[in-house]
Amino acid sequence: MAEILPSLLSADFAHLGEEIARVERGGARMLHLDVMDGHFVDNLTIGPPVVESLRKVTRSYFDCHLMIENPERYVPAFAQAGTNAISVHLEACRHLDHVLRLIRSEGLKAGVVLNPATPVSLLENVLELADYVLLMSVNPGAGGQDFIPYVLDKVRELGEMRHEKKLALAIEIDGGVHRDNLAEVVRAGCDWIVTGSAIFHSADPEATVREMREIADSALVVRV
Repeated sequence: MAEILPSLLSADFAHLGEEIARVERGGARMLHLDVMDGHFVDNLTIGPPVVESLRKVTRSYFDCHLMIENPERYVPAFAQAGTNAISVHLEACRHLDHVLRLIRSEGLKAGVVLNPATPVSLLENVLELADYVLLMSVNPGAGGQDFIPYVLDKVRELGEMRHEKKLALAIEIDGGVHRDNLAEVVRAGCDWIVTGSAIFHSADPEATVREMREIADSALVVRV
């Protein structure tokens, strides 16, 4: 089953509790939280205190995407705040092996993120240490960007690597996914689909999540 992960980056920050409740009513079970430091990417977003506050209003699975430099410094704080999974950029980690082991030592799922132009082949030696891989389908740092089509080739390549290594590895995608391209994304092999603007900027986020879940389930009948 493919999961739809509403990205809180596109939600109304003045009413995050209400926004979360709306997408949960639509069937969302996982939430994507973008953490930006103003260095690795230009924008600034949330930190551990916000994650801790949100944990008080929901039991949904928190997928924290750290778009930050030196992510290892902040892994314990996000773990203590109540996240379930942390993904870090290969491009931001000097010692990726160490960071993935650190995340797992905190009892969390560990993910690796690749920017659109970063080849999947660079993960060859660390896939066994990751629970999931997030492939960016836009350049990180801002919402509302257009989907980069060649990332689907990376999804298929990663799927082949997963099959060859016999790994229970989730493939996640983030950026520019909406109702019109969702089926293609799922058929390419994505398990976790992050989408923000398509949900929170719609007239009815609850109904949009429900519709996207139905599209994803139907697309699983045929994967290409």
